[in-house]
Amino acid sequence: MARRTPSAQELHRRAVATYVKAGGEESVQRVITAVQGLTKKLDQWYAHQLVDLEVTAGEWAVVTSLAKAGEALTPSQLAELTNVAPSSMTHRLDKLAERGLVERSPDAENRTRIHVSLTDAGWQLFSVAIRGSDVVESDVLQDLSDAERGELARLLEVVIARLDDIDA
Repeated sequence: MARRTPSAQELHRRAVATYVKAGGEESVQRVITAVQGLTKKLDQWYAHQLVDLEVTAGEWAVVTSLAKAGEALTPSQLAELTNVAPSSMTHRLDKLAERGLVERSPDAENRTRIHVSLTDAGWQLFSVAIRGSDVVESDVLQDLSDAERGELARLLEVVIARLDDIDA
């Protein structure tokens, strides 16, 4: 007889119990384990989405970095933002430029410096991906009212603000 796969809720409960048994504080473990489980599940979905969009995770990191920056960035800035070596960034930018998703242009003040920006096609890819993931993310939160979503967002933003104060 095949064993049934435990639900996400059951896996969460077991993990919290294990961490508490090892000395963790229950309320902390409930929150952190839930965030980790949610992140893991969404990351799996996002990985499938990138395959469907024919974009690697590294290429997606460049697209999102440019979109979030709202301005052109240098390859060095992109390499730093995405945690890769400059040579790897050059390869990523070559592939994205070949697909028409980014464009390189020389800096008007320093002709040795290159700026990279999203093309209209790059913005369109970004938009399609965000709209697709918003459907799944909305499904994840469907059991929460608008007020509960707002409160959850507010509480998580308080936690995020604290992250800069923690030495890791």
